[in-house]
Amino acid sequence: MRLLRWLLLVAAALCATAPACAERIKDLGTFQGVRGNQLTGYGIVVGLAGTGDDSLDYATQGMKGIAARFGMQLPAGINPALKNAAAVMITAELPAFAKPGQKLDITVSALGKAKSLRGGTLLMAPLNGADNQVYAMAQGNLAVGGLGIEGADGSKLTVNVPSSGRIPGGATVERAVDAGFASSPEILFNLAEADLTTVRRVADAINRSVGAGRARAMDAVTVAISAQQGAEFRTALMGQIENLPVDPADAAARVIVNARTGTVVINGAVRIAPAAVTHGKLTVRVDEKPRVVQPGPFSNGRTAVEQSSALSVDEEKHPMFAFQPGASLADIVKAVNAIGASPADLVAILEALKQAGAMKADLVVL
Repeated sequence: MRLLRWLLLVAAALCATAPACAERIKDLGTFQGVRGNQLTGYGIVVGLAGTGDDSLDYATQGMKGIAARFGMQLPAGINPALKNAAAVMITAELPAFAKPGQKLDITVSALGKAKSLRGGTLLMAPLNGADNQVYAMAQGNLAVGGLGIEGADGSKLTVNVPSSGRIPGGATVERAVDAGFASSPEILFNLAEADLTTVRRVADAINRSVGAGRARAMDAVTVAISAQQGAEFRTALMGQIENLPVDPADAAARVIVNARTGTVVINGAVRIAPAAVTHGKLTVRVDEKPRVVQPGPFSNGRTAVEQSSALSVDEEKHPMFAFQPGASLADIVKAVNAIGASPADLVAILEALKQAGAMKADLVVL
């Protein structure tokens, strides 16, 4: 037991003296052009157990198109009842550097009034990019996590969302996307969040690793890196750069308030100038206790209801508390907890501190 306690003390001491862990450059942003692309498509799911679209026009047209693909022409004026088929939208993400023949996971969602896609099979459908070019073909059996049942009397039971499902590896890449980084004049690295200090530190880290003057900060987001042409050389250089450690700048002081849920998040950079705060709550209570008044026997009186109201006012009084210069997040939490303030009360206190100029932080209301 003593040995375990001693080891815990040593570990705590090491954690206290160790420097803050630096972030890898790859965790701070991405190289321009090295990104995924969204794909969408329209298709027909068949094999449903009577939970399809029935006779919706676009589902009928889709089935006629599929039939025509196999050389079958439905007679004019005849619209099949498609209870076992459903029109669906297909979505997928084409990752960077995806090559023809690779598999993609796809999500299939009902477009019309299909009750469930459970047990369905997606017929071959093209997936298009933003340029309306076909980049993948999708087909396969759906995996649906939801369940929907309906009784003869109209009662229904639904678990999760049965009108949407996934097909792991359900699409095959047919065309690759040229990222363009191999022939561009420079390699551009973009931060996920704009920050002048962080972008300068990223440029300095790259210059220390690959040579002085190779990287320059163009603005608060982008670092331009000079490199010779060629995909092989640039791929190796980007792999070296993305693993370099960088100490990102401290986040800006910010208070996030979710007005719908009452959630309040305060980051550690928030500081409070000297200020005094008092907070109280006034509760007014009205109790109505009506009573029935009976007339005397053999009288001409009538039974009546007599109103009886009881009013009370309860005002909670809390002592004023003061924030010392440079009060931290821990001081704010301790003071607010001491007076028992609710999230709504905390928002009011923070707004008042900001209006008084005692809190230098961004107050963001979601």
